[in-house]
Amino acid sequence: MRKIPFLCAMLLLLTSCSIYGSSDKVMLNPKKELALELKKSIPPSFFPRKLRVVAAGDSLTEGVGDSRRRGGYLPYLAVKLEKDQSVKEVTVRNYGVSGNRTDQLLGRLRQPEVDAEIKKADIVLVTIGGNDLMKVIKQNIDSLEMDDFKAELADYQTRVESIIHHIDTLNPEAAIVLIGVYNPFFVWFSDIKEMDEVVEGWNKAGEAVIRKYDNAYFVGIQDIFQESKTNLLYTDKFHPNDKGYRLIADRVYASLEGKPIKLLADRAYTAGKGEKN
Repeated sequence: MRKIPFLCAMLLLLTSCSIYGSSDKVMLNPKKELALELKKSIPPSFFPRKLRVVAAGDSLTEGVGDSRRRGGYLPYLAVKLEKDQSVKEVTVRNYGVSGNRTDQLLGRLRQPEVDAEIKKADIVLVTIGGNDLMKVIKQNIDSLEMDDFKAELADYQTRVESIIHHIDTLNPEAAIVLIGVYNPFFVWFSDIKEMDEVVEGWNKAGEAVIRKYDNAYFVGIQDIFQESKTNLLYTDKFHPNDKGYRLIADRVYASLEGKPIKLLADRAYTAGKGEKN
């Protein structure tokens, strides 16, 4: 009979523990749900963040034709990005080298300094392909045919794939932007009516690569130069002038202001209130 009070006491203790345990859960769940709801409702502008932009590629990235020699389309793009409410400041690292082809760019991307910057980047911009086209033209200038471009196209796409894969491997969270090529060749080769078709094929190859990556975006610019009634080329009749670079920046920003910038802003909030360490 003496054991009964002891058993009753144990039952009461266990019951009280389970009650307190369940009440704790009741108190904790609303707090967690509230935190999640608050997080969803906070706009990106609440914690504006710094953006690190790395640009790599050919003369379009270097900015040949830019009268101020500030880096072509990049200064215009930085200004647009900084006007976004979710962005506090933009830092740009420019690794453009005039004359670079896909094989040369891939080699430079593997340099320690460039690798380190890509790993820290929020956005990686790439311009490449124009010099690959020019190489085909120079090598076959006496008997240029469409088959000459077709023979090079598969290898070109493979090299672009290697470039994008390398960037994505270094930094899978960065937004990768591949800017397409345009056709300035009509000024020099106006008798080659198929050049627009050639450039379109180059761009389709780039787009096919980009579609394999959720965080990558293709920005076509061929129509900007093809349809403009204003001269958008520098005096060399090959590179963009200031107006051309400004329009490229507009097109690139239009591709970023939706999903990519929103994802970067959300990631910044999760990582620590607007600052990426």
